[in-house]
Amino acid sequence: QVGLVESGGGSVQPGSSLTLSCVVRFVAYNPYCMAWWRLAAGEERKRVATVYMGADVLPPYYRESVKGRFTINWVNATNTLYLQMNSLRSDDTAIYYCATGDDLKACVQTPDYMGRGTQVIVSS
Repeated sequence: QVGLVESGGGSVQPGSSLTLSCVVRFVAYNPYCMAWWRLAAGEERKRVATVYMGADVLPPYYRESVKGRFTINWVNATNTLYLQMNSLRSDDTAIYYCATGDDLKACVQTPDYMGRGTQVIVSS
């Protein structure tokens, strides 16, 4: 089982920065990746960024619209996942979810576990 608790969301102006955090608890689970997804109003859930773990480590993934602005980071010592978000735009407004999967398909398509989310609002 896996427990994921996100924090760090808020309401900010365009151009601002936010750092999301996700504290993770693993019980008899071997993650292949940790990821951030987001759900905006009227849209489907989308994968924002992924960091891979394990022996054959793939490079981090970022969706095109956040490349150069967002950075995903996993701190193994504290089992915490971060998403540093810079130069925020109105189209970044969404609920952001921390997620994990134990294989590539789960990491790319359907996570095994997902937190309850944290709201990010970018508005002037």
